[in-house]
Amino acid sequence: MLKKSSLFVLIAVIAPAFAQESQPSFDGKTWWEHIKVLAADNMEGRDTGSLGLKRAEAYVVGQLKTSGIQPAGVKGYYQSVKFESRQLMEKESSAALVRDGKAEALTLGEDAIFSTRVDLAPTVDAPLMFVGYGLSIPEKDFDDLAGLDLKGKVAVLITGSPSQISSALASHHQTAGERWKAFRAAGAVGIISIPNLASMDVPWSRTSLNRLHPGMELAGAEFNETEGEQLALTFNPARADKLFAGSGHTFQELAELAKDRKPLPHFSLTVSIQAKATLKKKAVESANLVAKLPGNDPQLKNEYVVLSAHIDHVGIGEPVNGDRIYNGAMDNASGVAVLLDVAASLKQHPESLKRSLLFVFVTGEEKGLLGSKYFAAHPTVDPKSMVADINIDMFRPLVPLKMLTVLGMAESDLGAAAREVAESDGVSVQADPQPLRNVFVRSDQYSFIRHGIPALALDIAPTTPEEKQIYQDWLTNRYHAPSDDLDQPVDLAAAGKYEDIIRQLMIKVAVNADRPKWKTDSFFRRYAEAAKN
Repeated sequence: MLKKSSLFVLIAVIAPAFAQESQPSFDGKTWWEHIKVLAADNMEGRDTGSLGLKRAEAYVVGQLKTSGIQPAGVKGYYQSVKFESRQLMEKESSAALVRDGKAEALTLGEDAIFSTRVDLAPTVDAPLMFVGYGLSIPEKDFDDLAGLDLKGKVAVLITGSPSQISSALASHHQTAGERWKAFRAAGAVGIISIPNLASMDVPWSRTSLNRLHPGMELAGAEFNETEGEQLALTFNPARADKLFAGSGHTFQELAELAKDRKPLPHFSLTVSIQAKATLKKKAVESANLVAKLPGNDPQLKNEYVVLSAHIDHVGIGEPVNGDRIYNGAMDNASGVAVLLDVAASLKQHPESLKRSLLFVFVTGEEKGLLGSKYFAAHPTVDPKSMVADINIDMFRPLVPLKMLTVLGMAESDLGAAAREVAESDGVSVQADPQPLRNVFVRSDQYSFIRHGIPALALDIAPTTPEEKQIYQDWLTNRYHAPSDDLDQPVDLAAAGKYEDIIRQLMIKVAVNADRPKWKTDSFFRRYAEAAKN
């Protein structure tokens, strides 16, 4: 009996140890080691198609091989993606407002910036009309363009949305393709956007600093969502009153309404725009990286739970405090490091996964979600086999992890799964607290959503006024700046806890017999219906 009792005690002690080993906790240390490589100066900011990005991709491939994660690209781990790069030749370009037959030259960089994500026309000469938020949302019977004569005109708008429109729906209709679809139908030839003062992530001075960095679009007509858009300008809010002089309105008046998501008026402006744009175009090639960890169910192993993150950043730009390398540590070496850690953990500590896991490191996110857009349209697995996407972009462990923002939480039953996993770890969840920033459509989960795949993005959320200020200061001073580098404070424990939650969420979706489903009242459910056809 003594021997049996001792054996029982020994088993009781060992069993929890084995259980703990099968569900390891992350400490953030390996996460940071990956970032130290990916965001080092020799990666040169990982611009799309650059040698620095290729070095970062080679590092990721090496880590995947070491971890034993199988390639799932077209050529090994790689899926080639082709782009057209467009760079504005500013000395050969100009813009002016014309009032009473007199042209008032705009100073590019100070007054306005051309967007090279659009294939700009060589010249545009057109009247202007203010169209409020510039949104046409049939689902909510809301149309800023109704009754307006926009034929041959350039529309002027303030970014944002009215309060009666949900953040996910408003974000969708503010994407370049969806917005232009409505303007093109109305006969407009271009758009001038004025950033909403309540949601400007980056100060104008820094936005202007890198205005000549090339924009990109995917090669191939199938991806051209802005065909016919001749002019795209972003106007400095501090100088926007130039547009409204003589209209009976001021920008300050309109900005106050937009800040609180109140209705905006629509009216003709007393000025027209004359613009000349010269673009230098060239072909660029980059790559997505795709890897898989097979499941073990005879049927469900042919389905995939996707974990995605973008590996590119913005490269080398104009100096800030003497530094020209935009390292992109939190944006988004942080997300890439999570994928590497989670993949390695699941290989080293196998789970009984029914579905397979797909790890997708996409390029060209900073150019407009282009790598994920290409992958979602031309996946390296059966398009109908991807049941969910969990996307990680700039989750920023700057404070202890007490709350997660779950983007898309109300759109599919993935939201309930994320809540259950987080709360089991003592972490609360919230929906998007800042709908004006449109973050739901500003990262790669949106590319999967457009192909009917339920998706989420999870970010660490501040919970106190002091923490909120830390996050705001980060956006103001580090977002898309050289200071998003290795010399910044991070909470390794928060990063590790975040990785635990991501790992558990992937397992939960992978072992559930049912595929994640869109909610019946979700706007995005229509894409799943379309994908069935």
